[in-house]
Amino acid sequence: MAGIGFALRKLARRDDLLGVLQGYAHSAFITSGPWMFTILALAGMNFIGRDLVGMEELSLFRVVVIYNFCFSVVFTGPLVLIATRYLADAIYAKEVDVAPGMLLATLGLAYGVAALTAGPFYLLFSGLPAPILLGGLVNFFLVCGIWVVSIFLSALKDYLSVTVAFGLGMLGGVVMTAALGSLFGAAGMVWGFSLGLAGIQFGLIARVFAEYPYKVARLFSFLAYFRRYWDLALIGLVANLAVWSDKWVMWFVPEREVVSGAMIIYTAYDSAMFVAYLTILPALTLFTVNIETRFFEHYQGFYRDIQQHATYDQIARNHRSIIAALLESGRNLIILQGAVCAVTIFLAPAIVGALGLHYQQIGMFRFGTLGAFFQVLFLFCTVILAYFDLRTRNLIAQALYLAANAGFTLFFSKLGFAWYGYGYFLSSLLAFLVGYLMVADAVRRLPYFTFVANNPSVR
Repeated sequence: MAGIGFALRKLARRDDLLGVLQGYAHSAFITSGPWMFTILALAGMNFIGRDLVGMEELSLFRVVVIYNFCFSVVFTGPLVLIATRYLADAIYAKEVDVAPGMLLATLGLAYGVAALTAGPFYLLFSGLPAPILLGGLVNFFLVCGIWVVSIFLSALKDYLSVTVAFGLGMLGGVVMTAALGSLFGAAGMVWGFSLGLAGIQFGLIARVFAEYPYKVARLFSFLAYFRRYWDLALIGLVANLAVWSDKWVMWFVPEREVVSGAMIIYTAYDSAMFVAYLTILPALTLFTVNIETRFFEHYQGFYRDIQQHATYDQIARNHRSIIAALLESGRNLIILQGAVCAVTIFLAPAIVGALGLHYQQIGMFRFGTLGAFFQVLFLFCTVILAYFDLRTRNLIAQALYLAANAGFTLFFSKLGFAWYGYGYFLSSLLAFLVGYLMVADAVRRLPYFTFVANNPSVR
């Protein structure tokens, strides 16, 4: 699924500065489009929303967006990973005619999941006024749909259309959120935000159908992959639970805010962590444009030569080239993200002040930045494990991250405000160390895994 990365790398290697900027800008939308949209919309409305609506209305909008964003990615995680694996196999087998049917089927299933989860919660437990309740439910459906459509983004070569869809959707969403919010309060803000999401979703759906102009067939053929790759579906669930577990724990600290019904948040922690997450954008774009594409070339060469009955010496050379590529890529990633992390921590007071956050959030923001640094390195490790189809190791690593993030955050939350953020940082560090050891062992024994451990005929 690294297809679009090669197109972006070609753009970034153009002999001018504009090509480099365009390549990394397109990569930012492709890797983090929905997440960027959500964070930027929340930040923008915090700036201008205070002049348009009251703090109570702003809190209602914020809690709806945060709940929809976090729970939609958790509930659709298993479906997204299974569908991604199915599409990747279809592309490899040159059977991409299944893409339109799979897109419609996965969208239908995602909407079904939304109806069964968000529907009862909003109707029975949210305590929201009807206009906001309906808007929040529609918003949840749209976010679920975007996660599903994002499956296809890595396979598309038309990065410009993806960027345009996200760019126009973001701009329209912020404008409509502000415009409708000034007229109808929190309900208008939620519906305005949903209009932006709808523009993104339907724009991306149109681009997928243009890329794969085949008739709709075999809609639910990918469902067989749930039985075959049940552990992959579990990874999709556990990985997203791990990312959000510290926020959920922090929603029960004494400083939490009960916004409406069962909807509670802790704005100080959430906003500090969301801004901290933005610091990993450079690492994600570098990974998409350079690291994954370079690794994939060596990875593909290793297995292609084996299929063509390569000699032991050739296999050994390819093995060494994979190790060298990973070491160089890891070094570049650590240098880039480490520099961004250090500068951000040093400038934390200025950043917090510029964004209108409270000075008391500086500590949480700094530990959030450190945690994000190790989380993106952990992500790099899990992607490598996924390439080598080491699903059991990946699941163990994600389960460890979930237990550590929830457990450490709960422990430090009992120690008081000064310790908020330590849990996320330490759990990300621990997860990265375990992930690194798993990857190092797997890469060192790659020929064994190739010919024995992952060989169906031997098993």
